[in-house]
Amino acid sequence: MQALSENAARATASTVDDAFAKFLKNTVNLDPNDSKGARKSRDWLRVQLRAFDGKHSNFPLSYEDEDIDFGSFARRTQIRPLDDVDLIHCLKGEGATYLDARTYVSITVAEGSRLAEFCHVDSDLLSSTRVINKFVKHLDEVTQYSSATARRDGVAATLALTSYAWSFDIVPGFMTSVDLSGRSYYLIPNGNGHWMKTDPRLDSNRVSTVNQEHDGHVLNVVRLVKYWNGRPTMPSVPSYSLENLVLDYYASKFSTASAWVELEVLDLLTHISTAIYNSIPDPKGIQGDLNSLSYSERMKVSSRASSDASKANEARQFENQGDHKASIKKWGEVFGSAFPSYSE
Repeated sequence: MQALSENAARATASTVDDAFAKFLKNTVNLDPNDSKGARKSRDWLRVQLRAFDGKHSNFPLSYEDEDIDFGSFARRTQIRPLDDVDLIHCLKGEGATYLDARTYVSITVAEGSRLAEFCHVDSDLLSSTRVINKFVKHLDEVTQYSSATARRDGVAATLALTSYAWSFDIVPGFMTSVDLSGRSYYLIPNGNGHWMKTDPRLDSNRVSTVNQEHDGHVLNVVRLVKYWNGRPTMPSVPSYSLENLVLDYYASKFSTASAWVELEVLDLLTHISTAIYNSIPDPKGIQGDLNSLSYSERMKVSSRASSDASKANEARQFENQGDHKASIKKWGEVFGSAFPSYSE
């Protein structure tokens, strides 16, 4: 999804540095007021969700100590528009056990548990679909969002708001006990009635660590590349996969990332043109290869990255020659007409 309509009013800039600063501020990065509002409404929503089990004796028990925010908004890699905010609402297992069947995880419910009524028919295995539907049923009790609509959406109960541009994806989940390898996981709906492992803690820690190792210069580059990826010039790389491709690049980079984002974009586009053919390993060690693109799609992404890397190189040469007008115009060919135009 593109962050700004191609027909929207363009900012102007007299230097390349100023152009990128305005592009990031006005088009790519989230509006700070939106971020603040989303965090505030998310925290308020959590309080409402935690009250459900006290209002309804048949609602799963909350385990608020393990509630966690996840997704690109939580990792600070979200670009405009802010369209969804993800959160895991953790539930108590009440003696339930789980079995990892590789392609899915099954949860066996203990006798007498509140979870018993959410099992598959004639089974003691917990249905993620039924748990999600229970959330959907009661979301209309959240009075601040009484005019919102809730729907079941694969792995989440989605609360769509009328007063804000963003919606909330509420994912019910369980925290496992520590296994023999010393790891614990969140179990969340897999979209097919059962469950799957995830661990947003590792994703968040990785983004923070890599960004800090490069003096805080990585996040803006991640967002710029995500914006580039969203332009209708090639098949889009799934956002989470692209994010990890970029993080892999910086995690193995010996030199510190530059504060000048245009230098990083040039190098990254060159890297993407070849790296997109390779696997993108899940840093959590759960999902395997994150690169789900077909070979034909990888070729198209590679071609676009290579072409835009050439344009970025030309833009850099123009800037080195002091021709900011030509450089800004060339960067506009990479990022589209929402990129600022030149003006003295």
